[in-house]
Amino acid sequence: MPSWLEKHSPRRFDQLAFPEKIRSTLTTVSLSGSLPHLLITGPPGVGKTAAWHLIARQVLGPGWKSTAHVIQARDLSGSSGAMKKFEDFLRPAGRSSKDTISGRTSLEAFDREMWNVSNDEDPPPAGVELISPDKGTIPISRLIIIEDADHLGSKRQAYLRRMMESESTSSRFIFTARAPSRIMDALRSRSKHVRIPSIEPDRLEGILNHISAKERIELADGLLGDIIHVSGGNLRKALFILELLAKTGQVGDRSSVHKLVAASTLQGGKLMIEMALRGRIIEWRWETVYGRKKKVLSGALAELDRLMKDFALDSYDIISQLHQVLTSGRLMLPPNLQDELLTRLAECDVRLNRSSYPRIQFEKFLHEVSEAGIRHGMVIA
Repeated sequence: MPSWLEKHSPRRFDQLAFPEKIRSTLTTVSLSGSLPHLLITGPPGVGKTAAWHLIARQVLGPGWKSTAHVIQARDLSGSSGAMKKFEDFLRPAGRSSKDTISGRTSLEAFDREMWNVSNDEDPPPAGVELISPDKGTIPISRLIIIEDADHLGSKRQAYLRRMMESESTSSRFIFTARAPSRIMDALRSRSKHVRIPSIEPDRLEGILNHISAKERIELADGLLGDIIHVSGGNLRKALFILELLAKTGQVGDRSSVHKLVAASTLQGGKLMIEMALRGRIIEWRWETVYGRKKKVLSGALAELDRLMKDFALDSYDIISQLHQVLTSGRLMLPPNLQDELLTRLAECDVRLNRSSYPRIQFEKFLHEVSEAGIRHGMVIA
């Protein structure tokens, strides 16, 4: 069964939760017949992926999934053999071959009627299909999508720059990113930059109300406002929370949102920092499991494992959560200790971008927090 994010994804440009100017821009460039390279940026969950899906469908036609090639740069970051995986993606025939994805053309681009798909099943997002090009004109045959391109690194970005300059006659690149400052100037200057802001609460409320009505669920008074508040303009997060509460039968209880937040967000990060400051990194306790005593891990490291495994938070989410805990004043730390912990957290973030083992980097951060706690007299012997 598809998630609500997929089930209720926009199918037209005017359904995107963007300001009108941005929706108009995406529609115009998609219908231009000569799509530029695109850099789509914005905070998490605002619709960057939904945007390129619609662009790909409009530009490539009903068969867009066969000629839209996607790679997730975050998966490459810090992994062994990342450059080879990246080169294999762009040069499927091998490094020594002149054949590249960006240099290939496709018959579908010249004849859209090869795909016999009803517009009711997969409508063109702009309302009309692109007309097949005139004879002698080279249409756009392929799109190469780099998700989270701000995790590419300098070597892979330089490799892309050369390919964009020399081999992208019949193809275009689309980059998505949260931090455009990490994209090298040479790529940004060759791409049209589309900045997507956080979604306004009123528009977010309208979307969630529409989905609730389609799913035929009755919401407790104030529940929707609480979901909008904790999502912080992140539509994906808001929709996931609403779907989770609906499928667990909790939409009639307003307190369910507060329980979910306490279990999976800042409360976990706050507890992890507090235990680390007091030197409680690795502790063990005995628990009765199926009638037998079992030794289980506790302390700050166990809380980290809980966030990563039970709640499936990735390293970016945990860094963001810890940063909010340290800057929100929840711990009431002295300024010099707060500055030191933020510095250690920034160093951890840098290490995570170079490592394929996030738990090791977080464990090192927790030990640094513990050492800071000792220096500031927060550890009770």
